[in-house]
Amino acid sequence: MENDASGATLLNLGCGYKTTDAEGVVNIDFGVFLRIATTPILRNAAPFIVGRGRVEKLRQLSANIMVYDLSRGIPAADNSIEAVYHSHMLEHLDRDVAVNFMQEVARVLRPGGIHRIAVPDLEYSVRRYIEHLDSDDRSELHDPYIGALLEQSVRREAAGTSTQSRWRRVLENLILGDARKRGETHQWMYDSKSLSELLSRTGFTNVRRYRFGESGIPNWTDYGLEFDESGGEYKPHSLYLEAMA
Repeated sequence: MENDASGATLLNLGCGYKTTDAEGVVNIDFGVFLRIATTPILRNAAPFIVGRGRVEKLRQLSANIMVYDLSRGIPAADNSIEAVYHSHMLEHLDRDVAVNFMQEVARVLRPGGIHRIAVPDLEYSVRRYIEHLDSDDRSELHDPYIGALLEQSVRREAAGTSTQSRWRRVLENLILGDARKRGETHQWMYDSKSLSELLSRTGFTNVRRYRFGESGIPNWTDYGLEFDESGGEYKPHSLYLEAMA
């Protein structure tokens, strides 16, 4: 796909496997699995590198995918996009890169265009941790609450790799690298206060918090980007904010 998304109705940035083939949408990511999906040689070799489940996910990806490194900017002209969406991407960026990225979103959006963000909700995880700290549950049950805060920032092995067979696990890590090399680790976490401040600081106005399934983007739920296969929330307990350019 040509690296110019100008004129799109919606950009789905950092999409990973969660793509849509809806008209007017461009799905953009630089993740290793999308690079495999869009490179014929790698796609043919995929069954020997990654597990069957991942191969099936690659086959289900939409055709309107653009592989592009978003840390270099957004491949679209100024004031050319109606809406921008990204889910569980921002926390993977270093803080200075996140500021540049938000400024890029502001640049490509048309005046009045909508910027929708979904991130893990730091406040939710902290409150759950404190609640469990004060509970009478056994101490060995406490680790998941610490893990919700820290695990994604410190783990070395990529998601799903540990469940592979030994030889496939070695091969996958050798070719694709660990979690940090694949960009899977969190570099920061956000709550509604810090994310609202970041939006305001990078030129956005009318910052508003939404619940899952609600949006100022016309016909938002038709895109299906926040629903799992059963119709539930794809990323439970997320923080959803929208702002205008």
